[in-house]
Amino acid sequence: MKSRRALIIFLMFAFSSLAAAQPARIIFDTDMGNDIDDALALAMLHALESRGEAKLLAVTITKDNRWAAPYVDLINTFYGRPDIPIGVVHNGKTPESNPMIQGPSERKRPDGSYVYPHKITDGSQAPEAVSLLRKILAQQPDGSVVIVQTGFSTNLARLLDSAPDSASPLSGRDLAAKKVRLLVAMAGNYVSTKPEFNVETDVPAASKLFAEWPTPIVVSGFEVGLAMLFPAASIEHDFEYVPDHPVAEGYRLLMKMPYDRPTWDLTAALYAVWPDHGFFDLSPPGKITVLPDGGTKFAPDPQGKQRYLIVTEAERPRTLETMILLASQPPEKAGAAAAGR
Repeated sequence: MKSRRALIIFLMFAFSSLAAAQPARIIFDTDMGNDIDDALALAMLHALESRGEAKLLAVTITKDNRWAAPYVDLINTFYGRPDIPIGVVHNGKTPESNPMIQGPSERKRPDGSYVYPHKITDGSQAPEAVSLLRKILAQQPDGSVVIVQTGFSTNLARLLDSAPDSASPLSGRDLAAKKVRLLVAMAGNYVSTKPEFNVETDVPAASKLFAEWPTPIVVSGFEVGLAMLFPAASIEHDFEYVPDHPVAEGYRLLMKMPYDRPTWDLTAALYAVWPDHGFFDLSPPGKITVLPDGGTKFAPDPQGKQRYLIVTEAERPRTLETMILLASQPPEKAGAAAAGR
């Protein structure tokens, strides 16, 4: 265990030579609470911010459940960034709760304090997602933002339709075109036309997004995360640097342990920050069409602005190991303590 932890700390510095001149400005749009890969992806983004390679501008949520925002808030707080803005969908999809998000959000110590400190105790306390997206985008340099969408397209489709407001005189589509450099989404399936959860849950929004989004899009399909399973052994060992870890607890509450889970959302987060590190191949440019049942169809087109990720057998072990190491990397203070052991 000590050797594993030492390797994590070593990699915190070993990759520093690969850091971009400016950290990737990330907005993370997630359906947090439907599966654990969203939480692991958020943990990865915090690790990448600790490395100076990413800057989490905001987290917006497409799961319409009261516990999603508190869980995001407590993860951000755990990693030492309690002030990251969080926005929530209104009249959205999948309102049902899940022990993965409710359990850690409610859990208290005998003295009544939260095991995982957080300021948002109910999603109703967070701002609406589209208004937050407009505010955050308007504050950024032109062409600087990378949006990572790992849930439904609800928020981004509504952003396209949003009108000028106090944050910006631009329409939502024009604001995205001006401020966003790239959209990376976990959406669809590119070895099959079978429906995929993130798409089929809100087909109209996904159809609008892929038809109208004004910037390049790179998608990670169902098949990519399915090819690389996050191991239960990592949850049981690599997160034990603290007695209580909100991501590991969420993992244990989602399903009966031990189980390995596909890395769907982690792949999108990894590519969004490190697109040139050789973790994935890319399809030719083309156009993605959303089918009525929630499937997706890709048509190559040299003029197209949409591509999908491909992971080869040669890339797969290194890519999976990198995601495991990033997701389990301790917060900066915890990491320094672990390094001194």
